[in-house]
Amino acid sequence: QVQLVESGGGLVQAGGSLRLSCAASGSIFSINTMGWYRQAPGKQRELVAAITSGGSTNYADSVKGRFTISRDNAKNMLYLQMNSLKPEDTAVYYCNARLRASGSYYYTVYWGQGTQVTVSS
Repeated sequence: QVQLVESGGGLVQAGGSLRLSCAASGSIFSINTMGWYRQAPGKQRELVAAITSGGSTNYADSVKGRFTISRDNAKNMLYLQMNSLKPEDTAVYYCNARLRASGSYYYTVYWGQGTQVTVSS
């Protein structure tokens, strides 16, 4: 089975930094696009940042200049460096990957279980 596991969330004061990690494991043939999404209480899940296998990135306007997404293709790892955090960044952050499992002909989207990020004012 394929699994995505996030880590690195926590409580931080406004202006602080956190680094989220996501490990993709299992029988993986290849990974296409990976991304970070977040969901605050009472709100819809939204895209924070995404990165292709070639390294092209895109960010939500609300995090541009503060967050940096990166990946290690050799290790099937995804990262999100979050700087200058604001209380409105408080949410559960989810890792997402469009990947092809070994033995499959198709790409499927997988999700992690989420990690809580809380930014205090």
